[in-house]
Amino acid sequence: MKSNRHSKILQLISEYPIDTQEGLLAHLKAEGFQATQATVSRDIRELGIHKIRGENGKYYYVSGQLGQEKGMSGKFATIFAESVRTIDYAQNIVVIKCFTGMANAACATFDAADFSEVVGTLSGDDTFFVVTRSEESARLITEQLLRLLNR
Repeated sequence: MKSNRHSKILQLISEYPIDTQEGLLAHLKAEGFQATQATVSRDIRELGIHKIRGENGKYYYVSGQLGQEKGMSGKFATIFAESVRTIDYAQNIVVIKCFTGMANAACATFDAADFSEVVGTLSGDDTFFVVTRSEESARLITEQLLRLLNR
């Protein structure tokens, strides 16, 4: 039950701009999950979910370990915004195309974010690959990165 709830939480925050635990709890209940605010709070902590600021200035939940270190969220967003051209995935591989010479910096920043569902990365001059544990993880990371870039 817990793993199903965790998967649903990751799916929900990738699909909706959820900004409060209460909002997340309401979405979970609408999906048929019975949980308390304390359970949702614990799930958020266990999944490494945190908030980032969106284009409209509001904060909303995203997965992964972005922002764990002080200032990482801003640094990550800045490097990505300046470096990345396109993001897509195929099966369990996320392909991130960057401007010439920028892939190594963007990949190093991505690695520092320490996504739990990432197996590893491989960087070239203008592209880097992210190998994930599953196709679902690749989809979620792709959606999360696109949201971070507001694309």
